Amino acid sequence: MLTTSLEVEPAAFEAATGWAIKPEGACRGDVCVPLPDDVRADGGSLRLDVLAERLGAPLVHDEQRGRYALGPSTVSGRALATAEAPELELPDANGNPFRLSSLRGRKVLLVAWASW
Repeated sequence: MLTTSLEVEPAAFEAATGWAIKPEGACRGDVCVPLPDDVRADGGSLRLDVLAERLGAPLVHDEQRGRYALGPSTVSGRALATAEAPELELPDANGNPFRLSSLRGRKVLLVAWASW
């Protein structure tokens, strides 16, 4: 989930993550995680920092761009082992080989697209 604020509306959180906020906590399928009282900010929005901690999800902040990113929850037992992408080499626009590892240490967004 990408956002510009640590506070998000419950409907936006559910649409982006699949976790519904219910009286018993954050629920996805048969799994419900109890939430503390301070998960709600003024006005009923949700605090991502509290949700991230309870759901075992990484939360990062890019101060320069004013963005927050909430990663996948580890509650289900499925999580990335590392944040390191495998080596990838493809031709660039000029046909020269380009290695993903040449960007090591920089933030990278990979976009995949398929016509089917």
